[in-house]
Amino acid sequence: MADITGATSILLMLADPVSHIRGTILINDALAALGLDAVIVPIHVTPTDLETFLASARRMQNVAGLGITIPHKIAACVLVDELTPVARRMGATNFVRRNADGTLTGTNTDGAGFMEGLRVNGFDATGKRALLVGTGGVGRAIAFGLAEAGLARLDVMNRDRGKAEALATEVQAAFPSCRVDLADASSLKAADLLVNGTSLGMKTSDPLPLELASLTDRTTVAEVVVQPAMTRLLSDAAARGCPIIAGAEMLKPQPAIVAEFFGLLRRDG
Repeated sequence: MADITGATSILLMLADPVSHIRGTILINDALAALGLDAVIVPIHVTPTDLETFLASARRMQNVAGLGITIPHKIAACVLVDELTPVARRMGATNFVRRNADGTLTGTNTDGAGFMEGLRVNGFDATGKRALLVGTGGVGRAIAFGLAEAGLARLDVMNRDRGKAEALATEVQAAFPSCRVDLADASSLKAADLLVNGTSLGMKTSDPLPLELASLTDRTTVAEVVVQPAMTRLLSDAAARGCPIIAGAEMLKPQPAIVAEFFGLLRRDG
């Protein structure tokens, strides 16, 4: 990473808690590889302080934008001035651009990042069946991304049944060709892909996001948890012979997308 000066574009990654954040290392390495004078730094912001922090960020002239992660992805949507169509559809934002006039524009790159992570690891969602656990900000993005990619069926699981039903209804309406249902006892055994879209796995004391008794080695298991790199879910799945995709794979494609969104990187054509 290059020296940080007054000319460096500052990006801030908002989270609560913040001690587990490791994705900023990957993003900083990618920004340096792109030749950009920019740096991203984790900032611990609690939900009660989110609105106040965003109001302050509007006045920070050398802040190009914000990364938004757990638990702020949904809450931030109503606190910014504008959402891109993809963020509006998903109801969650993971990056917010500070415009020259101090207004804030939110977007969502989680879905695109996750789908690219699947692709480079050899998984094609077209015509497949997936089980998604978790309907928070990242889970929503993944649900829409999978359906848009041509998934045949998506089963959704969440502790709050009402939230699972709401997401299933939204995705089904947006992509009628993808059958979307609430998960049942047969969902895991029938799944080509299992996605943990929850934060379970960040702590060694966390339970598994679901019972794995019916998991077979034909199912690819993908994480969104970045740290630790090998969660209990991935470890147990690998022991069963399942192909696994770590949470960092979702982050790797995103820095270039984000840099362009923030106006740090411009593409021709």
